[in-house]
Amino acid sequence: MASTFKNFLNNDITSTRTLLHEAIPITGSIVSGTYLENADVETNIKNYSHGLFQSVYDYPYLSSSANHIFDLTVGYSNNCPISHSSGVQNTEKINLYNQMAQMLVGHDISGNVREFDRDGDFTVKDRNTKMDSCIFMNFSRLLVKDEIKKGSFKLELMTGSVKEGVVSANSNTQRDATPADSANGAILTLQNHGGTTSYKVNSPAGEYGILYSASADTSTGTTRGLGLVFYQAGIAVVTSSVYRAAALYDAGFTESTVFNGSTDVTNAGTYNGMRQGEFGMIPNSTLDALTSSVEKMFASASISASCGGLRNTLYNVEFNNTTELNSTIYFCRAGHNEYNYSSNPSYIDENSQIRVKNTTLDTPVSYITSIGLYSADNELLAVAKLSEPVKKTPENWITNQNILSLTI
Repeated sequence: MASTFKNFLNNDITSTRTLLHEAIPITGSIVSGTYLENADVETNIKNYSHGLFQSVYDYPYLSSSANHIFDLTVGYSNNCPISHSSGVQNTEKINLYNQMAQMLVGHDISGNVREFDRDGDFTVKDRNTKMDSCIFMNFSRLLVKDEIKKGSFKLELMTGSVKEGVVSANSNTQRDATPADSANGAILTLQNHGGTTSYKVNSPAGEYGILYSASADTSTGTTRGLGLVFYQAGIAVVTSSVYRAAALYDAGFTESTVFNGSTDVTNAGTYNGMRQGEFGMIPNSTLDALTSSVEKMFASASISASCGGLRNTLYNVEFNNTTELNSTIYFCRAGHNEYNYSSNPSYIDENSQIRVKNTTLDTPVSYITSIGLYSADNELLAVAKLSEPVKKTPENWITNQNILSLTI
């Protein structure tokens, strides 16, 4: 008699978790406004009446083919030196900073919103480690999927162009730096070195890594971060002082001083009054004078204008996203004495003889073409189609893997 249904045993069902990764390159030409209308309107950059952030698309945003890439905004804390009641959108910038900090770094034991920290230690009170003036890049879920792959994030900024005045309050200013500028230190690369193993977990938004200069030696323990990347949230936070660091670099300070916080300063003998700043031992006069054009722009320009200027410094962004694929594998087993007959009416002829047997002494045989998975209520849930019919006789045993995958 033909068997139709067979119950699964506990060892017939197992689950697997697979991580799929996709490379996501975002070139600066798209970010800085590839699609121009009347030479001054960037149709792939969307501004809003509230003026709190800009949205970047890969195509004119009014087109049905446009895909949202990321949102860009800026903000600073109450403790930031450039925070002033007379500043443009001062309250909004403080509120944006607090909103992002509340979501990404949480509150202290007193209920106050913590500030972003270069070292990822939000409990430390040292002002030199705090990122109190930040750029926020919130990548779309379309690109990030479930999370950014740890250790894959890289952000290239044309910091040299800031010193040359390319960044301005004009949101439509086009950048004029070229790849050749990197030879002069104009392009600063930020990466999450060692992100695959040294990520942090003290954030309410999940895991995150610290962004360092690409040339920084993170093994020394003296290197300070220049930003944070939150993997599950898909948000990158960069301190605005990266542009001040680039100005120090261009002024003659060695890279180890600017990015690693060492005491080695080029032409140190020509300066008096050295003090330990957030970028190492820097002369008082130089440190006081190096308030970058970006930081000035934060205070004097609107959020939309600041975002427009900052977009023109983005040379390249790249990372790998992660899609978590959860699968349930059902092992459908047919023993030697099972499924050797078919319940299909065409299996027998008008004389009730099995069509696939030449003589009565031949062993029964069937051909398996599909497998159905049913609920306890005999409701068909899924059907697996075999690429070709599989011959089943009393002399063989068949095990077929049916994999059900769920992606949200």
